[in-house]
Amino acid sequence: MERQCTVGRDEIAVVYTPLMRRPLLLIAWLLTDLVLFVGAYACAYFLRVGFIVSTDFPLDHYLQAVLIVAPVWIGAMLIAGVFRLTSIQSSKRNLIMIVGSCVIGLSLFTLAYYFVFNQFFSRLLLVYAGALSVIFTAIWHLAFDQWQRRVLRKDPPAFPVLVIGANRDAERFIKLLNERQSPLKPVAVLDPAGSAQKEIAGVAVLGKLDRLEETIKQLRPKYLVQCSNLEHTLNLISVCRNHGITYMLLPSVLGVVGGSERSIVIEGQPVTTVEP
Repeated sequence: MERQCTVGRDEIAVVYTPLMRRPLLLIAWLLTDLVLFVGAYACAYFLRVGFIVSTDFPLDHYLQAVLIVAPVWIGAMLIAGVFRLTSIQSSKRNLIMIVGSCVIGLSLFTLAYYFVFNQFFSRLLLVYAGALSVIFTAIWHLAFDQWQRRVLRKDPPAFPVLVIGANRDAERFIKLLNERQSPLKPVAVLDPAGSAQKEIAGVAVLGKLDRLEETIKQLRPKYLVQCSNLEHTLNLISVCRNHGITYMLLPSVLGVVGGSERSIVIEGQPVTTVEP
């Protein structure tokens, strides 16, 4: 997508793509988390020592140890998948990962301070620092998640979704993504059997699967979600692989409607199970 702005007599073409949005958001997220981590430990220092600079427990030594540990803490959360732009920050798993990463950060800070300065310090300060780092990080991630969802959904969306199927499951899925302001934004629907509907839940129905290649070239979806017609699965997977698109399948297409399905790994082989 290209936008033009005029300055005096000169026209400057500003190229703007959704691809720029994702790394910029991630960089902003990482930097603000670093600031919050250091801020949480600084608040813990003043809560424990008082609003003075102690000579027995120097603030500069304390902050040096925090700055040493902060990048490692960020790395732990990156490995845990906390910074995925499509993840739900309010999920139980995500909050557990934040708590675990903060515990790792606190442990590393304790070791770093002792080995660098050969000094012990208040255990109560560690309680303050650990609790504040968890609280600051969790609150900020919940707030950032709401903001980034709106940014990622702006046209053109950063994660466009092509929906295959024009049935109730497709409609339910589209409404779910839109109501929850998911970063994954449905942009078009193709119905293998053909549909008389012009749109589903506000998303245009563009035709049958004979327009699949054309639609992919025009809209460049990042995800394709199959909601019907299991017989087209192999063809859709092949097309997704050729175009670098993530393929998804609703369980209802396989006849799984009870919500008891889950993915597990058996001897290194991922499988989907449906429990009785």
